Formats: sequence, C-alpha cells, structure tokens
Amino acid sequence: MSDKIVLYTNHRCPWAHRAHIALAELGVPFEEVIIDLDRPRDPEYLEINPRGLVPSIKFNGEIITESAIVATFLADTYPEKAPLVPVSSAPGGALARARIAFFVDAYFSKVHTHIFKLGAAKTEAEEAAVGENLVAAALKELEPLLASSTSSSAPFFGGSERLTLAEVLTGSFVVRLVALTKSGVWPSNIPALAAKQTPAFWAWAQAVAAHPSVTGIFNEENITKSAKARLAKQRAEA
Repeated sequence: MSDKIVLYTNHRCPWAHRAHIALAELGVPFEEVIIDLDRPRDPEYLEINPRGLVPSIKFNGEIITESAIVATFLADTYPEKAPLVPVSSAPGGALARARIAFFVDAYFSKVHTHIFKLGAAKTEAEEAAVGENLVAAALKELEPLLASSTSSSAPFFGGSERLTLAEVLTGSFVVRLVALTKSGVWPSNIPALAAKQTPAFWAWAQAVAAHPSVTGIFNEENITKSAKARLAKQRAEA
C-alpha cells in the first residue's frame, strides 16, 4: 500500500513552496489542501497545526509541521526516489548533510537577511545599498562554496546534476530573488552586480530559478504583485 500524504499549503508562501519542491523532485503523489492566509485560520486547521502555519503534512495519519522538517522528512523517507541528501550512515553522508546545512544557514542568515532591510529603504540610494550588501554577503559566504564544485553541467550544490536538499530549502527564495530583482520590486542592481562579482552564485541561482520543480507552483505575476504591495506597506509604516 502506498503512503497517504496530505499537504496543507498556500502557493504564495515561500516556506510552503519548499514542500512542493521536495515532492516534485521525489515524484510522490499527494493530496493538496489550500490554506487561506488572508484570514484567521479555521479551527479545523488549528487542530492539525496549532501554530496555524504552512506547510503541514499528514503522513499516514501523522502530522508533521515546519517547512525544513517537512522537506527533510520527505527526502529521508524516499531516498530511492531522488538522492536529495545522503543518509547519515552512508560513506561521507554525515559530512554531506553538514555541508548542506551550513550552506542553507549561510544563505538565510548572511545573504537573504538583507532583503528584510528593504522595508526601511525609502530612497533609490538606500535600496541600491541593500543590493550591494546582499551581493557582498554572497561573495563572502556562498561564492567560495559554489565556485569550488559547481559547473555548467552540474550546476547544483556540491556539483550535483540534479537538485539537492540545499536547493529544496533555498529554491523558493532564490526564484523570488531572480524574479523580483528582474521586475525591480527588489534591488534592480543585484543581477548585474551578482553576475560580475559572484558568477558561480548567480549561475547557481539562475539554474535553481529555472528548474521545473522550483517553478511548478510559482506564479510570477501574482508573487510580484503581492511582494510589491507588501513592500509598499512596510515602507509606509516605517
């Protein structure tokens, strides 16, 4: 009997997007339940996840929450479907997992964190500075990790030809970085600066942002509109 997976999600949420990327790569069937994030959560969903967040999955009746935990659980449950991450007991497996964890932590704590400063950037110069600082952080933190292993034929973390858990956990934010800087919602100086100063990072980002498992639920028009409105609200309240 096949496993029964129910995914509670919202397609606008980059955290829930992580679960979609994992499931797409693994090719595992699932039932989808959309949670409306624009109003208070229904009592039925709060019984599933008292925090009211997405994603959550119901796996053969068991509830699993928090996006990184959900994605890693799926990768560990179906290692034969796609080698997103080696098991820790495999030769070099624990080291590979540690390297992925370090990369993901660096992406969010050192690089993506600069995006949060856009809400307080009210001039073009302040916005450009956010872009410059983000690229500088990518140069220091991510470029060495990617330049030493990736290539045009193996563009993903660790020199992989296909997505790894590193891309599963960062991909929904990377595709937004590429799309929203292209549209000018996020600093429009990032693409040119990144291509020049961090060519390995930007090539990796382009490969991730174009991957079908990442783009599957990504509605660029809707996400751009939502991000623009959210940023305008943040700046008005700053």
